[in-house]
Amino acid sequence: MIKTEYYKDLTKMNTFGMKVKARCFMEYDSVADLVDIEFEELARPVLHIGGGSNLLFTDDFKGTVLHSKINFIEVLDDSPCHSEERSDVAIYVSVGAGVVFDDFCAWAAKEGLWGVENLSYIPGEVGASAVQNIGAYGVEVKDVIHKVYCYDTVEEEFVNFSVEECEYGYRDSIFKDPEIKGRYIVTHVVFALSREPRPVLDYGHLREAVAEAMSHSCDPRPRELGHPLAGGGMSHPCDNASDTVADCHFERSGSGDEKSLTPAMIRKVIIKIRKEKLPEPSVMGSAGSFFKNPVITMEHYLRIEAAAKAEHGPDYKVPHYDLPDGMVKVPAAWMIEQCGWKGRRSGGAAVYDKQPLVIVNYTGEAYPEEIIGLERRIIASVKAKFGVDLHPEVEHI
Repeated sequence: MIKTEYYKDLTKMNTFGMKVKARCFMEYDSVADLVDIEFEELARPVLHIGGGSNLLFTDDFKGTVLHSKINFIEVLDDSPCHSEERSDVAIYVSVGAGVVFDDFCAWAAKEGLWGVENLSYIPGEVGASAVQNIGAYGVEVKDVIHKVYCYDTVEEEFVNFSVEECEYGYRDSIFKDPEIKGRYIVTHVVFALSREPRPVLDYGHLREAVAEAMSHSCDPRPRELGHPLAGGGMSHPCDNASDTVADCHFERSGSGDEKSLTPAMIRKVIIKIRKEKLPEPSVMGSAGSFFKNPVITMEHYLRIEAAAKAEHGPDYKVPHYDLPDGMVKVPAAWMIEQCGWKGRRSGGAAVYDKQPLVIVNYTGEAYPEEIIGLERRIIASVKAKFGVDLHPEVEHI
């Protein structure tokens, strides 16, 4: 079924909470509905949104906004098989484009399937994740995508793309290419997950956070909702009423055994970290990470490092990640904080006080111009101090 509304209020359909309207809004329930839409007759431009989690609406949208409600998760073959593109064994899972991505992560963790646990709690929907190539804590969604299925609005046929054909890059894909952007509507994505443990822990302080969580034991009995943890103290990452010691395998020794980890365990640690660092969109509007982390040459990084040591002392360490091609990724959050932006307000907009990579709708009434103004000032100050051009991860509409 296709639901059509005119002058639709999009305030609750974008996580920034921008108070904007769409001239026409169409929401569809199935793949078959796409065939019935007369795309050539839609008010232009046409924008397909997921959860509105990576968008900044700069004004009312004068065209048509489409939204998918295709909602299913299906294991295509529960017996492991070797993928031609991958060296490991894979469990192929087909997921509708309208599924909330974190709901899929929760399902995978419950099923004991590895691959998307590090991507837990990222807002948005599955279709958008395949377009954006979302990533967090050392994992990008391209690492677990097998195929992306789409409807070609030009040829009016269903097509699919292998992960190689998607041409994934850092927060980028072929679907964002200006020449074809909007032509392909993602209907569902097939993910290649695994029952074999493959934890990815070497990003930031994730390993330490997991080790800390593993230092707390679970009650060996099945837990009831609200049951206190043995030993008391800080809350345990296993906070689901269905969790048992079999799900956790924690040891009080403190070091932790990675072989005993489960996807559910890592998921809960990731969620805890994200909740501590990022605002809840329902409380304070944002689009998550506003800027991409810049990639610079080693020579440029060494100049930044030398300047930082001169400013902070010879033992100061600049956070960075060495890339295989010899380039260096430097956290945009560090640069923004070094420029003094953390926690600063500009009208109704602000830089989040717990994570400077996030610009927030601080008052809930911020205008798009206030967000954009703050964005430009941050870009200018980072350029002046570090000689680095920051680029927004958030798409401006």
